[in-house]
Amino acid sequence: MPRVGVITQNIDDLHRAAGSSDVVELHGNWRHYKCLGGHTGFTRADFADQTDLPPRCPRCGALLRPDVVWFGEMLPAEALERAFAESSAGDAMLVVGTSGPVQPAASLPLHAHRAGSPVIEVNPHRSDITPLADVFLQGPAGQVLPRVVDELAVITGDERGNPLLQ
Repeated sequence: MPRVGVITQNIDDLHRAAGSSDVVELHGNWRHYKCLGGHTGFTRADFADQTDLPPRCPRCGALLRPDVVWFGEMLPAEALERAFAESSAGDAMLVVGTSGPVQPAASLPLHAHRAGSPVIEVNPHRSDITPLADVFLQGPAGQVLPRVVDELAVITGDERGNPLLQ
């Protein structure tokens, strides 16, 4: 059974909602909160009883904000380091639905390529990633990815039909 890791710039937590368990969120997660005093790891339940808007940190009283990367902010170092490590260590990289100009995420396929991993791009249109891709599958992800999953099931002999969500 292949191990599948997801590296995403999305902040919506939909990868986990869809069943992915190994997710690197480069831009954070809107369901998590941090305070301006440096405390992290809060969820809405941690301050649900507060009436203050914006809410305050349960530890120090500083203002809370979504734990996402806003324009001009640095990506979380731990997430970025893990994304580069995963990109360099994988057997293949599947790049889905990006135009490819946003750095440093746009350089992850290059790291995979340099490590000898094939880069497979799924996109309705060619992107900045396409010249680097070993395979370009043109079309919407919702149409192309189910076919990829079916082909992987055949290749891996997984009769359950969905190796990516196991």
